[in-house]
Amino acid sequence: MRVDVIMPQMGESIAEGTLTKWLKKPGEKVSRDEPIFEISTDKVDAEIPSPSAGVLAEVKVQEGQTVPINTVVALIETDGSATATASQAPAAPAKESSAPAAPAKAPAAQADGAPSPKAPPASRPQAQPAPASSGKPEFPKAAAMAAAGASEEEIRRVRSSPVVRKIAEEQNVDISRLQGTGSGGRVTKKDILSAIDSGGASAGAASGGAAGGATQRAPGPVTHMPAYAPGERVEIVPMTNMRKKIAEHMILSQETSAHVTQVTEVDMQATMKLRAKHKAAFEERNGAPLTVTAFMVRAAVEALKAFPVVNSSIDGDNIVYKKDLNIGIAVALDWGLIVPVIRNAGDLSLSGIAKAVRDLADRARSKKLSPDEVQGGTFTITNPGGFGSLFGTPIINQPQVAIMGVGSIDKRPVVVDDAIAIHYVCYMTLSFDHRLIDGAVGAQFMSHVKETLQEARFPDIA
Repeated sequence: MRVDVIMPQMGESIAEGTLTKWLKKPGEKVSRDEPIFEISTDKVDAEIPSPSAGVLAEVKVQEGQTVPINTVVALIETDGSATATASQAPAAPAKESSAPAAPAKAPAAQADGAPSPKAPPASRPQAQPAPASSGKPEFPKAAAMAAAGASEEEIRRVRSSPVVRKIAEEQNVDISRLQGTGSGGRVTKKDILSAIDSGGASAGAASGGAAGGATQRAPGPVTHMPAYAPGERVEIVPMTNMRKKIAEHMILSQETSAHVTQVTEVDMQATMKLRAKHKAAFEERNGAPLTVTAFMVRAAVEALKAFPVVNSSIDGDNIVYKKDLNIGIAVALDWGLIVPVIRNAGDLSLSGIAKAVRDLADRARSKKLSPDEVQGGTFTITNPGGFGSLFGTPIINQPQVAIMGVGSIDKRPVVVDDAIAIHYVCYMTLSFDHRLIDGAVGAQFMSHVKETLQEARFPDIA
């Protein structure tokens, strides 16, 4: 008996995934729930377990291919009689030439942070995405078009990922007017960014326009510098899917927000002494280490309660105040960066925060996070100081309006009561969206964080 292995739906809004690596080869035995391949989506990288015990009989989707959810990617023979053939082995990912004929084009796109162009697979499975779940329609415009008698091709173009629809809304682009290159004619992020670069956004504005009749600014000429010179000794490695997503998200954030960064010096002596005093007993009692990150999260939570505008988002001309304090913690991985979210951090004690930090970081590094655990953050904390940086100027994690950076904590001479003392000192930064947060508010927010840490206001540590 053969069992289908499918591309899973890693979240309600995710319609496709990229198979990045096979962990098993055809002919190898697999156990039920044993990871057999890795995938990458718009939200998270994850290992996918086998649905059944048996032998991996056939691989249908090769490494590097992007396919819709519910596509059969492999077959498992449950009676153990399957044998692998050479034709069933996963094909090696295509390698780029080390000396392209026109280095001034494709390499330059990578130099500017944009994802490198990728040709569609030669044979792409045509399985269709699963129907949308009941409740609010996932594609309301597509439903309206269907009711109005639009063609199936036009409806397919509108059925795009949330990221594409958000870009279309912000740039005033009519998705139904674009020719999609994705599965079933779906408009991909690459399609819509190409349309905007080529002036397609202005056509969308003319056909309907945003509420209020705002006009779309015509894009100016784009000049790309070549990433390397002809004959230069280079090695070209394609970006991973995660690296492409990071690049796209960072560029989008810089284009969206008016970034301002403030730097604050914090005397960490009292907090570091408190940590040293309770560290051993805390870990024995709670089963999680008492990290500096836990103190930083707690200090940020108290400041967010005092300045709720820092825990908000911008929606057009409206300010959206978030009632829940969902704190994203940037976790550096060997293959990129991910930001899991501590839900309702405002309701957690210091021990609860420490446990959440430990759990999310461990599962991020072992690719055990679900897409829901990296979404819905309202404020982010990143820690470049863990790698020796004095401080950083982080980019805002959209659609948030601020991100706090923590620099290295080092012993330095400080002035205490007109005398020189050696204390633990840290430089902390706050990058914020100046469209909403003024410099005075940003400074007041960080002063609140500073006072919490300098006075070690953590009464529930014991």
